[in-house]
Amino acid sequence: MTEQVVYAYAVARDSAELAEALSGLEGVARSPVHLVRGGQGGELVAAVSPVDAADFGEVPLRRHLEDLTWLETVARAHHGVIEALTERTTVLPLRLATVYLDDDRVRGMLDRRGDVFADRLARLAAHVEWGVKLYVEPTAEEPPPAVPASDDAGPGRSYLRRRRAERHARDDVYRTARSAAESVAEAARRYAVEHARHRVQQGELARGPGENVTNDAYLVPLERGEEFRAEVRRAVEGLSGIRVEVTGPWAPYSFAAPVERDDEGREGAPGEPPDAPGEVPDERPAHRGTQRAAP
Repeated sequence: MTEQVVYAYAVARDSAELAEALSGLEGVARSPVHLVRGGQGGELVAAVSPVDAADFGEVPLRRHLEDLTWLETVARAHHGVIEALTERTTVLPLRLATVYLDDDRVRGMLDRRGDVFADRLARLAAHVEWGVKLYVEPTAEEPPPAVPASDDAGPGRSYLRRRRAERHARDDVYRTARSAAESVAEAARRYAVEHARHRVQQGELARGPGENVTNDAYLVPLERGEEFRAEVRRAVEGLSGIRVEVTGPWAPYSFAAPVERDDEGREGAPGEPPDAPGEVPDERPAHRGTQRAAP
C-alpha cells in the first residue's frame, strides 16, 4: 500500500454547511477532501485530503517546488477547495503545500493554535482580499529624439546623446510610477483595513506586458469591494505608460495567522504566504508562494 500523508488547505469554524460544501469535492491529486476537528470544544476544522508521500514527503516535495508546471496544477486544486469553503464561511487559507504526517498532527495543530485561529477568523469575517499590481508599460519609453542630419558631432558624441535621452526617458517613467504607486496606496487606504506588500513578479511569473513595480494585497470589507476596485483604477487614469491590475475578490490568503512552530521548531501552521521559490502565475494561493509544513 502506498504511504500517504495529509495535505491541509484551510482552517474555519465548524458548521453543517462546510460538510455539505465538501461532499464529493476532490482536492490535490484528485483526493477526497474531509474535515479534521479540533480547537477548544472542537469548534474549529481543517479541510484536508490524503496524498502520496512519494510526491509530498519532505524530499520529493522540495524537488517538486522547483517545477512550475507541477506547482501550478497543485495551486489550482488548492484554490478550488478554498473557493468551495469560502462560499459558505470565512476561512484561513493555509499556505500552498502545507503537509502533515496524519490527521492527528493536524488536530494537534488546531488544539495548540485554536485561540489564534478563532481571533483571526473573527477579524476576517465579512472581508475579502483584493490584489493590486502596478506595471510600467514598455511603450512608455519613447524613442529618443533623432540627431539632426546637420549635427556635426562625431559618432561617439551622438551615441552618448542618445544614451542620455534614453536614460532621461526611463527616469521620467519611473518617477511617474512612483507617483502612481502613492496615488494607488492613498486610494486603497480609504477602504482597506489591512495591507500586505509582496515581491514583484518577474520572469516566468510575470503576465502581460510591462514591468511589475508593485504587488500588494488589501483586506477590504465585503460590501465595499467594487468601490475599492473603481477607486484604485481611477488613481492611475491619465498616467501615460502606467497600468494597474486589480484582481479579486479572493479568500484572505495574505492575512492568515502567523506561522506556528512545533516543539521541535519546525514550521507547521497557516500564515501569510511569503514569497518563495515555486511561485506560479496569479492564482491567489500561488502568487503568494509555497511552504512545506512539517508534520
